[in-house]
Amino acid sequence: MTALLKEKSAAAQIEIRPVSGRIGAELGNIRLGGDLDAETFQTIRQALLKHRVIFFRNQQHLDDAEQERFAQLFGNLVAHPTEQVRSGSTAILELDTGTGYGRADQWHTDVTFVDAYPQISILRAVQVPVYGGDTVWANTVAAYEGLPPELKQLADRLWAVHSNKYDYAAQRPHATEVEKQHYENTFASTVYETEHPIVRIHPETGEKSLVLGYFIQKLVGQNHIDSARLFDVLQDHVTKLENTVRWRWQEGDVAIWDNRATQHYAINDYGDQRRIMRRSTIDGDVPVSIDGKRSHTRRKVTPLRQQAAE
Repeated sequence: MTALLKEKSAAAQIEIRPVSGRIGAELGNIRLGGDLDAETFQTIRQALLKHRVIFFRNQQHLDDAEQERFAQLFGNLVAHPTEQVRSGSTAILELDTGTGYGRADQWHTDVTFVDAYPQISILRAVQVPVYGGDTVWANTVAAYEGLPPELKQLADRLWAVHSNKYDYAAQRPHATEVEKQHYENTFASTVYETEHPIVRIHPETGEKSLVLGYFIQKLVGQNHIDSARLFDVLQDHVTKLENTVRWRWQEGDVAIWDNRATQHYAINDYGDQRRIMRRSTIDGDVPVSIDGKRSHTRRKVTPLRQQAAE
């Protein structure tokens, strides 16, 4: 196998195999855990920055506690702002279709409806369907770099409002009543609205990436019709097949992605089969635009009925 297709760390003997041209690599010859030595962890971190999303097979030894110990090597864990974390855990979110939740079948970057959204997400496959249920990631740095110069100049100046409150019925017309109730009572129980630049500077690599996805409600200063058209033009560049990688899950797999440089989509093609995943997220930084302005929260609203209950 040529050097272009296979890299090897002399320090940790980790095999790094790219799985597509612009995003994604599988790391082999490693057992994940909270006791990794500094050199091994640094190899993983650099692979993540380079490949945007990295994959590990055969990590069945991980349980919730050890997943959290491993995740803490990347930084401070942060719980989902609206969802309940798994019982006995400090920050693990369970995505279980058996409970009517977990089908994230829209292109998104995790939790962009808050200002300092997570920098890194770590997802562990506990139970996977016999068929279907793949996840696709897109490289938002490559998407920006591929824009025509005139479109880059436009994107550089645009900001957008992100929110967890959206037209759920329109985006998920086939959702079950349980899923609809979960959205209303849990995911949208507190409404967040945050303004982010369409183009942010990556705090570690200095690269420019597009901040889009389906938490966007509208572009700042644009009406909803023009916002939708401009969003579609830019989002289509993100999801070009050349910018994506698709992963076929096996039980015990772990995927880690740079949430500042990617979007992802969980393909909802497995019917009523059960799919259980556990996700940890690492606290992020507030995005900075090309001209040095920082994202900011416009509002955070808890419904009066919930305030009364509290």
